[in-house]
Amino acid sequence: MAKTAHVAIIGGGIMGGDIVTVFAAKNWQVHVMSPSQKTRDALMPRVNAGLAKLHADAACASNVAVYARLEDISWREIDLVIEAVTEDLPLKQKLFAQLEPLVRPDTPIATNTSNFQIGAVSQGLKTAARMAGLHFFMPAHLIPLVEVVSADTTDPNVAAKLEQLMKDVGKAPIRVNKDVPGFVGNRLQQALMREAMWMIHDGVTTAEGIDAAVRYGFGFRFVACGPFLQKEMSGWDTNFAVATALYPDLHNEKTPPPFFKAMVERGHVGMKAKHGFWPWTDESIANEKARIEKALQAGFAIIEADKK
Repeated sequence: MAKTAHVAIIGGGIMGGDIVTVFAAKNWQVHVMSPSQKTRDALMPRVNAGLAKLHADAACASNVAVYARLEDISWREIDLVIEAVTEDLPLKQKLFAQLEPLVRPDTPIATNTSNFQIGAVSQGLKTAARMAGLHFFMPAHLIPLVEVVSADTTDPNVAAKLEQLMKDVGKAPIRVNKDVPGFVGNRLQQALMREAMWMIHDGVTTAEGIDAAVRYGFGFRFVACGPFLQKEMSGWDTNFAVATALYPDLHNEKTPPPFFKAMVERGHVGMKAKHGFWPWTDESIANEKARIEKALQAGFAIIEADKK
């Protein structure tokens, strides 16, 4: 019988809880540490709901153990550590310094940061070679992509091991071989958002127009194939001609447009403030989140079918 795998997840909030669900659904023993009683109380309802959305056996919830202190975890059993705490660099650095002497020397330690370079999080660690990034995307139990990010100090064998572990739990990992800000996914998203924001500033279209162009145009086919495979079908000669003509006219400003800054300064930051590009109510927020999650589950089913 194969040895049961154990993962320790530090932080059991929204992101951490969904990562817990990923591993619990694949029958890993999951050890979750959060010093917050509120977070610990909310964890299992979130995991149970996530397991249902994955159509996993509800009994998988019994794979999860919750702790208030790092010292309460039986570290000799742990095969992988994932940090998923608040995006606070000093906090992460302090936590990794605490983890280093606790975790077995052969156990990889990963950060789920989306904001900080991996080398900054691992700065000063004696065992930085076993430290890498595992960047999940929200909601982590439904979005297949995980970025496996190497710092300059990361042992390539550790990155390879993490990539395989992500495949083992059903994810679609990619290797990020340079510790660049934003990694891959967020850099691509921000490149799109820069052009979108400046087109709104220039009066080319509206927020509704941007969303429709992405959802019902090129974004619609992205669940079936990425941009490179799509251009393999349409032809790189055509793409080269378009790129040659269009690149000079694309925006390359170093800052967001003025209206974006003003919007944030007014507190119009989206659903959490009940106002962004659109006004929101508790009811409209709940309805929109439910619609989006239903669509993500349908997309998840398509990706899962591709694996068969």
